[in-house]
Amino acid sequence: MNHNHALSAYNQVNVHTSVEDASPHKLIELLLQGFNARVAEAKVAMLNNKIELKGQKISKALDILSGLRAALDFEAGADIATNLEELYEYMSHQLVVANAQNDIDKCDEVIKLMSVIQSGWNQIREVE
Repeated sequence: MNHNHALSAYNQVNVHTSVEDASPHKLIELLLQGFNARVAEAKVAMLNNKIELKGQKISKALDILSGLRAALDFEAGADIATNLEELYEYMSHQLVVANAQNDIDKCDEVIKLMSVIQSGWNQIREVE
């Protein structure tokens, strides 16, 4: 087994274990972090003219937004959930445009928006 393959296998197990052991609050935190990481990676791909990689990273970020939308609880927090759903939809649209136009500014915008959401989420005390 070569070094890169071993490292990749370790990372997959490590991520899988982190997700399996995570609380619902932690899972959302991981999604928020993953979103910003994927958009940042897409931005780097844009700067390096790596079109296929850019598309893959944008696609993963869109998948994360879909997961976040699916996790919204409209019964427990209708107004907040509705506002977040609209914001996630806006961010999805911005990512599609960023992908089509190689627009780094749109990537920066969605990273900034998600950072605000992430900051708020991190301040919510996890119920144990």
